[in-house]
Amino acid sequence: MSASNRTGSSPLTFILTGIPGLEALHHWISIPFCALYFIALLGNCLILFIVKKTQSLHEPMYYFLSMLAVTDLGLVLCTLPTTLGIFWFNIRRIGFDACLTQMYFIHILSFIESSVLLAMAFDRFIAISHPLRYPSILTKTTVIKIGLAIILRGMVSLLPIPFLLKRLSYCGKTELSHSFCFHPDIMNLACADIKVNVFYGMIILLSTVGMDLIFIVLSYILIIRTVISLAAKEECLKALNTCVSHICAVLIFFIPMIGLSMIHRFGKNIPPLVKTLVAYTYLIIPPALNPIIYSIKSSHIREALFRALWRKSESDW
Repeated sequence: MSASNRTGSSPLTFILTGIPGLEALHHWISIPFCALYFIALLGNCLILFIVKKTQSLHEPMYYFLSMLAVTDLGLVLCTLPTTLGIFWFNIRRIGFDACLTQMYFIHILSFIESSVLLAMAFDRFIAISHPLRYPSILTKTTVIKIGLAIILRGMVSLLPIPFLLKRLSYCGKTELSHSFCFHPDIMNLACADIKVNVFYGMIILLSTVGMDLIFIVLSYILIIRTVISLAAKEECLKALNTCVSHICAVLIFFIPMIGLSMIHRFGKNIPPLVKTLVAYTYLIIPPALNPIIYSIKSSHIREALFRALWRKSESDW
């Protein structure tokens, strides 16, 4: 690496990548990306607005849904500037410290989303298995404590990551695989021993996201056991229907996340285009689809949305 692109052992800038092999089509490709970003921003803002304005939605389930919406908004805002900057203006350079900052917040928000999905699974388990104790177990104070614990866990567990990356020496290649900064991507550009980074990253991933996924699965095993014990078939279907939205949210978040982690660690021979598509699926699709899924499956959200639109149309007349 030339001296102009590094200070000590750290590069001054990294080079971001759009969609490999399709650089000439970036302006056209930006159209669906803009649509997804718009849907994500509008949909999650609507969820927050509806929950805040509708008194009947001031329940733990919808408080957790609001946490999910805030997290999705954060993920969108983390990747939007660099992604559209590449597609529209071919701005590919990002400063080393700016890259570490973006990476830190992307990973924090991903960990928070994982924890919120676990909290939502716990909420469904309590609501279905212990309906009479539900209001006393998940009080507003308890929900706030859970939210603060989720944020604190994400911040503390990932705090060493930027410092572990800063201690590494970087030489030669500075081109990243994505239009955003991702920990394994930055780490693999180092020309130093990265065993500590690999070990710490794996431990943190397994002890947070991995454990969240295990407990989500256990929650649904217990939910299914409870539902099977219900005598009436209609009650079974009604109980399971309340979980459909959450199951969809879990699948569209964890499947691409696990896929991207596996690709970065073991898929060295996988085409760059596949890696890029999985990364965008992981960071852009869940924030765009979550509000749509919950609006379609939750009659309370749907009715509150229709009431808000009806009041708006009446006021316009």
